[in-house]
Amino acid sequence: MRGARRSWAVLAALAAVYAVGVGPATADGMGGPSAVPGVTEHETHEHEAHEHETPSPEPSPTAQTIGIKLLDAPENRRDDPRAQAYIVDHLAPGSTIERRVEVVNESSAPMHVDVYAAAAAIVKGQFAFAADRAANELTGWTSLDASGLDLAAHGTAQVRATIRVPKDAAAGERYGVVWAQTGSPPADRRHNLAITGRVGVRMYLDVGPGGEPASDFEIEQLSPARGRDGRAELHARIHNTGGRALDINGVLSLSDGPGGLRAGPFTAKTGTTLAPGDRAEAVVPLDSRLPDGRWNVELTLRSGLVEHTARAAATFPTAPGGAGAVTASAAQSESYPTPVVAGLSALVLAAGSFLFLRFHRRRGR
Repeated sequence: MRGARRSWAVLAALAAVYAVGVGPATADGMGGPSAVPGVTEHETHEHEAHEHETPSPEPSPTAQTIGIKLLDAPENRRDDPRAQAYIVDHLAPGSTIERRVEVVNESSAPMHVDVYAAAAAIVKGQFAFAADRAANELTGWTSLDASGLDLAAHGTAQVRATIRVPKDAAAGERYGVVWAQTGSPPADRRHNLAITGRVGVRMYLDVGPGGEPASDFEIEQLSPARGRDGRAELHARIHNTGGRALDINGVLSLSDGPGGLRAGPFTAKTGTTLAPGDRAEAVVPLDSRLPDGRWNVELTLRSGLVEHTARAAATFPTAPGGAGAVTASAAQSESYPTPVVAGLSALVLAAGSFLFLRFHRRRGR
């Protein structure tokens, strides 16, 4: 029996190898915002400018620049880079959370800054900001402990946002922004241009009983193309298969090109936001000097802690505005190909049969 136990241990080890070989492999760990090439702290903040009246060639007498950043994140999202930049949370009806934001005057003159919450939505793969101070359910649940700040030159101040979800709130995800806004002096006889600018922290709040819906997406298709400016680019169709909104970013690397060349990494254009169930395209523009021909492409896309990689052999078109061809593609390229799976299956079955016969022979002695 002692020998039989050893035999079953070997069989269990082989079965474990088989399970690892055929199981889908995914990577779900990210160290933080610095782990995403091309994504900086400034790019996580939203900027919007509004012009009123008729533009004037005379510049504004005082340049006013402000910044804003989130100071708090939930304990269970400490490793999520999205939660370091945005208010991302899941709450049960009747719950309350508080988050602090810091507003900074980046100019050399004092200024007054208005602070408020306004509505947002996800429209055609973009996080869309509502005009001015438009409201929605989430902004109605959000209160700030300050509506205006008088900041000294290069001064900072903190504002606390409190979100109270009603007990009868319906399940679903809501979107909004905590804005800090400043503007130039109003138009007068000398200056017929008035400009307001605002920076903000996005809010993604999911409401519902129980645990938070899972976040996930699929890279459904890769399409090489060439833009009208002559630059090669790779298009990736993405499907949000989870229950939370996603902000997609990532990088593309090329290898085994003409003459064995390698290129990249190239940064995917940021700004793709997908609501649950949505599909959209992420575009990666490449170097204009990239030689024509066949390349092996490896595209890694991520949103927070969710990450997927797609690999393909792609041929970029030569004519501007044209479409290329993909000769092979694998969204989960870490999975073993079919011949290897077949080989592992045969190995496990043969080992199992051998050990089973050996076990019974020993019992018969």
